[in-house]
Amino acid sequence: MGCDVVMAGGDPATIAAVLERWEAAFSLFRPESELSCVNRSPAPVLVVSPLFARAVEVALDVAAATEGLVDLTLCGRWPEVVVSGGLLFRPPGLALDLNGVVKGLAVDEAAAVLDGPGFVSVGGDLAVRGPVDVALPAGGAIRVVSGGLATSGTASRGAHLVDTATGSASASCWEQVTASGASCLDADVTAKAGFLLGERGPDWLDARGIPGRFVSIDGEIVENRVWHQAEVPACT
Repeated sequence: MGCDVVMAGGDPATIAAVLERWEAAFSLFRPESELSCVNRSPAPVLVVSPLFARAVEVALDVAAATEGLVDLTLCGRWPEVVVSGGLLFRPPGLALDLNGVVKGLAVDEAAAVLDGPGFVSVGGDLAVRGPVDVALPAGGAIRVVSGGLATSGTASRGAHLVDTATGSASASCWEQVTASGASCLDADVTAKAGFLLGERGPDWLDARGIPGRFVSIDGEIVENRVWHQAEVPACT
Protein backbone atom coordinates (compact mmCIF):
# COMPACT_ATOMS: atom_id res chain seq x y z
CA MET A 1 0.00 0.00 0.00
CA GLY A 2 3.04 2.24 -0.31
CA CYS A 3 3.28 2.41 3.50
CA ASP A 4 5.44 0.93 6.22
CA VAL A 5 3.79 -2.02 7.99
CA VAL A 6 4.48 -2.72 11.67
CA MET A 7 2.81 -5.52 13.58
CA ALA A 8 3.07 -7.66 16.68
CA GLY A 9 1.21 -10.69 17.92
CA GLY A 10 0.72 -12.61 14.68
CA ASP A 11 2.33 -14.35 11.71
CA PRO A 12 3.92 -11.79 9.35
CA ALA A 13 3.14 -13.91 6.30
CA THR A 14 -0.54 -14.10 7.22
CA ILE A 15 -0.73 -10.34 7.78
CA ALA A 16 1.08 -9.68 4.48
CA ALA A 17 -1.38 -11.94 2.63
CA VAL A 18 -4.35 -10.03 4.03
CA LEU A 19 -2.90 -6.66 3.04
CA GLU A 20 -1.89 -7.90 -0.41
CA ARG A 21 -5.46 -9.12 -1.04
CA TRP A 22 -6.75 -5.58 -0.56
CA GLU A 23 -3.89 -3.98 -2.46
CA ALA A 24 -4.33 -6.31 -5.43
CA ALA A 25 -8.00 -5.41 -5.68
CA PHE A 26 -7.93 -1.66 -5.03
CA SER A 27 -4.58 -0.18 -5.99
CA LEU A 28 -4.87 2.67 -8.48
CA PHE A 29 -1.23 2.06 -9.37
CA ARG A 30 -1.73 -1.51 -10.58
CA PRO A 31 -3.38 -1.61 -14.01
CA GLU A 32 -4.56 -5.16 -13.36
CA SER A 33 -6.36 -4.34 -10.09
CA GLU A 34 -10.12 -4.69 -10.03
CA LEU A 35 -10.51 -0.98 -9.29
CA SER A 36 -8.34 -0.02 -12.29
CA CYS A 37 -10.38 -2.34 -14.51
CA VAL A 38 -13.65 -0.85 -13.24
CA ASN A 39 -12.42 2.68 -13.88
CA ARG A 40 -11.33 1.80 -17.43
CA SER A 41 -14.67 0.25 -18.31
CA PRO A 42 -17.24 2.39 -20.18
CA ALA A 43 -20.08 0.12 -19.07
CA PRO A 44 -22.70 1.61 -16.70
CA VAL A 45 -23.26 -1.77 -15.01
CA LEU A 46 -20.46 -4.12 -14.00
CA VAL A 47 -20.21 -7.45 -12.21
CA VAL A 48 -17.80 -7.03 -9.30
CA SER A 49 -16.30 -9.33 -6.70
CA PRO A 50 -17.83 -9.67 -3.21
CA LEU A 51 -14.79 -7.84 -1.76
CA PHE A 52 -15.26 -4.95 -4.19
CA ALA A 53 -18.99 -4.76 -3.55
CA ARG A 54 -18.41 -4.69 0.21
CA ALA A 55 -15.86 -1.87 -0.09
CA VAL A 56 -18.22 0.21 -2.22
CA GLU A 57 -21.08 -0.34 0.24
CA VAL A 58 -18.86 0.83 3.10
CA ALA A 59 -17.64 3.82 1.07
CA LEU A 60 -21.21 4.87 0.30
CA ASP A 61 -22.14 4.62 3.99
CA VAL A 62 -19.08 6.74 4.83
CA ALA A 63 -19.99 9.35 2.22
CA ALA A 64 -23.48 9.63 3.68
CA ALA A 65 -22.23 9.77 7.28
CA THR A 66 -19.69 12.51 6.45
CA GLU A 67 -22.12 14.43 4.22
CA GLY A 68 -19.88 13.83 1.22
CA LEU A 69 -16.62 14.91 2.83
CA VAL A 70 -15.09 11.46 2.31
CA ASP A 71 -16.40 10.63 -1.16
CA LEU A 72 -15.47 7.66 -3.33
CA THR A 73 -16.00 9.78 -6.47
CA LEU A 74 -13.94 12.76 -5.19
CA CYS A 75 -16.39 15.05 -6.96
CA GLY A 76 -19.64 14.95 -5.02
CA ARG A 77 -21.33 12.38 -7.26
CA TRP A 78 -21.45 9.53 -4.76
CA PRO A 79 -25.29 9.40 -4.76
CA GLU A 80 -25.07 8.28 -8.41
CA VAL A 81 -23.23 5.09 -7.41
CA VAL A 82 -25.25 2.01 -6.46
CA VAL A 83 -24.14 -1.50 -5.58
CA SER A 84 -26.64 -4.33 -5.39
CA GLY A 85 -25.45 -7.87 -4.82
CA GLY A 86 -22.60 -8.36 -7.25
CA LEU A 87 -23.60 -5.52 -9.56
CA LEU A 88 -22.11 -2.03 -9.61
CA PHE A 89 -24.12 0.78 -11.20
CA ARG A 90 -22.49 4.14 -11.94
CA PRO A 91 -22.58 6.67 -14.80
CA PRO A 92 -20.16 5.83 -17.63
CA GLY A 93 -16.81 7.48 -17.11
CA LEU A 94 -17.30 8.14 -13.39
CA ALA A 95 -14.08 6.95 -11.77
CA LEU A 96 -13.99 5.64 -8.22
CA ASP A 97 -11.28 6.05 -5.59
CA LEU A 98 -11.73 3.78 -2.58
CA ASN A 99 -8.61 4.85 -0.71
CA GLY A 100 -10.86 6.59 1.81
CA VAL A 101 -11.93 3.25 3.26
CA VAL A 102 -9.71 0.47 1.91
CA LYS A 103 -6.69 0.96 4.17
CA GLY A 104 -8.85 1.01 7.30
CA LEU A 105 -10.74 -2.09 6.21
CA ALA A 106 -7.48 -3.90 5.43
CA VAL A 107 -5.89 -3.00 8.77
CA ASP A 108 -8.99 -4.11 10.68
CA GLU A 109 -9.05 -7.45 8.85
CA ALA A 110 -5.33 -7.95 9.48
CA ALA A 111 -5.76 -7.24 13.20
CA ALA A 112 -8.63 -9.72 13.35
CA VAL A 113 -6.31 -12.58 12.35
CA LEU A 114 -3.69 -11.88 15.03
CA ASP A 115 -2.97 -14.86 17.24
CA GLY A 116 -3.59 -12.91 20.43
CA PRO A 117 -2.85 -9.48 21.91
CA GLY A 118 -1.01 -7.25 19.46
CA PHE A 119 -1.47 -4.63 16.77
CA VAL A 120 -1.22 -3.91 13.07
CA SER A 121 -0.11 -0.49 11.82
CA VAL A 122 -0.03 0.52 8.15
CA GLY A 123 1.41 3.94 7.51
CA GLY A 124 0.68 4.81 11.13
CA ASP A 125 -3.00 3.83 10.96
CA LEU A 126 -3.52 1.33 13.71
CA ALA A 127 -5.83 -1.42 14.93
CA VAL A 128 -5.09 -3.05 18.28
CA ARG A 129 -5.99 -6.14 20.24
CA GLY A 130 -4.93 -5.09 23.71
CA PRO A 131 -3.23 -1.94 25.01
CA VAL A 132 -0.52 -0.33 22.84
CA ASP A 133 1.44 2.88 23.50
CA VAL A 134 1.54 5.09 20.42
CA ALA A 135 3.63 8.18 19.65
CA LEU A 136 1.59 11.17 18.50
CA PRO A 137 2.37 13.74 15.78
CA ALA A 138 4.23 16.78 17.09
CA GLY A 139 5.19 14.96 20.29
CA GLY A 140 3.63 13.08 23.13
CA ALA A 141 2.15 9.60 23.32
CA ILE A 142 -1.10 7.92 24.21
CA ARG A 143 -2.21 4.42 25.15
CA VAL A 144 -4.69 2.86 22.71
CA VAL A 145 -6.64 0.29 24.70
CA SER A 146 -8.95 -1.03 21.96
CA GLY A 147 -10.20 -0.19 18.48
CA GLY A 148 -8.10 1.99 16.23
CA LEU A 149 -6.17 5.22 15.86
CA ALA A 150 -5.44 7.02 12.57
CA THR A 151 -3.81 10.22 11.38
CA SER A 152 -4.57 12.09 8.16
CA GLY A 153 -2.91 15.18 6.76
CA THR A 154 -0.10 16.51 4.64
CA ALA A 155 2.98 15.75 6.74
CA SER A 156 3.88 12.41 5.15
CA ARG A 157 2.06 12.30 1.80
CA GLY A 158 1.68 15.96 0.84
CA ALA A 159 -1.59 17.53 -0.28
CA HIS A 160 -3.42 14.33 -1.27
CA LEU A 161 -6.81 14.86 0.42
CA VAL A 162 -9.34 16.31 -1.99
CA ASP A 163 -11.96 18.92 -1.13
CA THR A 164 -14.93 17.50 -3.02
CA ALA A 165 -16.55 20.94 -3.18
CA THR A 166 -13.70 22.23 -5.38
CA GLY A 167 -12.16 19.05 -6.78
CA SER A 168 -8.73 20.34 -5.70
CA ALA A 169 -6.37 19.51 -2.86
CA SER A 170 -7.74 20.65 0.48
CA ALA A 171 -6.47 23.98 1.85
CA SER A 172 -7.07 22.87 5.43
CA CYS A 173 -5.60 24.84 8.32
CA TRP A 174 -4.38 21.54 9.80
CA GLU A 175 -1.19 19.69 9.00
CA GLN A 176 -2.27 16.49 10.75
CA VAL A 177 -5.43 15.25 12.42
CA THR A 178 -5.48 12.17 14.65
CA ALA A 179 -8.73 10.46 15.59
CA SER A 180 -9.67 7.46 17.70
CA GLY A 181 -12.43 5.01 16.83
CA ALA A 182 -13.98 1.64 17.49
CA SER A 183 -11.99 0.39 14.47
CA CYS A 184 -9.17 1.60 12.27
CA LEU A 185 -11.78 2.32 9.58
CA ASP A 186 -13.78 4.57 11.91
CA ALA A 187 -10.64 6.39 13.06
CA ASP A 188 -9.32 6.88 9.53
CA VAL A 189 -12.59 8.21 8.15
CA THR A 190 -13.11 10.67 10.99
CA ALA A 191 -9.50 11.86 10.85
CA LYS A 192 -9.96 12.62 7.14
CA ALA A 193 -13.26 14.40 7.78
CA GLY A 194 -11.76 16.43 10.62
CA PHE A 195 -8.89 17.49 8.39
CA LEU A 196 -11.13 18.46 5.48
CA LEU A 197 -13.45 20.49 7.71
CA GLY A 198 -10.64 22.81 8.74
CA GLU A 199 -11.52 25.02 11.71
CA ARG A 200 -14.87 23.24 12.11
CA GLY A 201 -13.15 19.88 12.59
CA PRO A 202 -12.84 19.80 16.41
CA ASP A 203 -16.50 20.72 16.96
CA TRP A 204 -17.67 18.23 14.29
CA LEU A 205 -15.83 15.40 16.01
CA ASP A 206 -17.09 16.53 19.45
CA ALA A 207 -20.69 16.48 18.20
CA ARG A 208 -20.23 12.83 17.23
CA GLY A 209 -18.40 11.79 20.40
CA ILE A 210 -15.12 11.19 18.56
CA PRO A 211 -11.75 12.00 20.18
CA GLY A 212 -9.63 14.18 17.90
CA ARG A 213 -6.20 15.82 18.09
CA PHE A 214 -5.33 18.52 15.57
CA VAL A 215 -1.88 19.86 14.67
CA SER A 216 -2.03 23.17 12.80
CA ILE A 217 0.30 24.21 10.00
CA ASP A 218 2.19 26.44 12.46
CA GLY A 219 2.54 23.60 14.99
CA GLU A 220 -0.23 24.51 17.46
CA ILE A 221 -1.89 21.44 19.02
CA VAL A 222 -5.67 21.50 19.53
CA GLU A 223 -7.36 18.62 21.35
CA ASN A 224 -11.13 18.47 21.28
CA ARG A 225 -13.26 17.97 24.38
CA VAL A 226 -13.84 14.25 23.78
CA TRP A 227 -10.09 13.65 23.36
CA HIS A 228 -9.47 15.09 26.81
CA GLN A 229 -12.21 12.92 28.30
CA ALA A 230 -10.91 9.73 26.68
CA GLU A 231 -7.16 10.29 26.93
CA VAL A 232 -5.15 7.52 28.56
CA PRO A 233 -1.49 8.61 28.87
CA ALA A 234 1.20 6.17 27.77
CA CYS A 235 3.23 4.52 30.51
CA THR A 236 6.51 6.26 31.23
